Amino acid sequence: MLEGLYAGSLEDAAARESLLDIISLERLALAQTEPLDALRHLAKSSTIKILAEVKRASPSRGDLAQISDPAALAETYAYSGASAISVLTEQRKFKGSLEDLREVRARVAVPVLRKDFIANEYQILEARAAGADIVLLIVAGLAQKRLLKLKNFIEQLGMTAFVETHNADEVKFAVDADARLLGVNARDLSTFETDRNLFSTLVHLIPSETIKVAESAVRNLDDVRHYREAGADVALVGETLVMGDAAKLLSEFTAV
Repeated sequence: MLEGLYAGSLEDAAARESLLDIISLERLALAQTEPLDALRHLAKSSTIKILAEVKRASPSRGDLAQISDPAALAETYAYSGASAISVLTEQRKFKGSLEDLREVRARVAVPVLRKDFIANEYQILEARAAGADIVLLIVAGLAQKRLLKLKNFIEQLGMTAFVETHNADEVKFAVDADARLLGVNARDLSTFETDRNLFSTLVHLIPSETIKVAESAVRNLDDVRHYREAGADVALVGETLVMGDAAKLLSEFTAV
């Protein structure tokens, strides 16, 4: 599944590159205003921070919500207390787009994450040109040397690399790579099953100064409390928000 998602994203990026070459894209990226400081917005505090996700669909659950105006949803998220917005831009299984990212960036004043299957510099330049402040890198999907090179490129552009892990070896690698925003995804990207307790079994491997993000398996307030008590600084929440009353849920979640 993960290999297929990467292959599809790279194929789609190549199609876009045939219309806009990397030199022209780089000019657009460098012309953008400076990225927001995501680490400051997501810094440790007395309550958990929420990284709220704009998500129409997923490979495991299919269609989740008809989001005709992603920017309006993002505004609701930000107004209701979300510290940053994640925008899924993968178009085949998640039904997202870079246009969603551009629209969200234009309407919110908090950091925006490009969440996709990022594997090359062109995709990173696309993220910056669309206004992203954060770019996702998945340890399970990239060779280690490649991930390090992409992380460096993200940071050269002034953005923050969000490094996602799924097991102890991946966490140790992310720590050694000096990931300052480090996620533990409860969703197994091979089976797409979730384990809410995965974060608590791995969090001790992450330095105290690193911003720790618990991803997936947030269904309700109890799950947010569970992650907070386990040591999460941030919870990434998508499906629950798009399928429920986002404003009400965020007011509850951000008080934990």
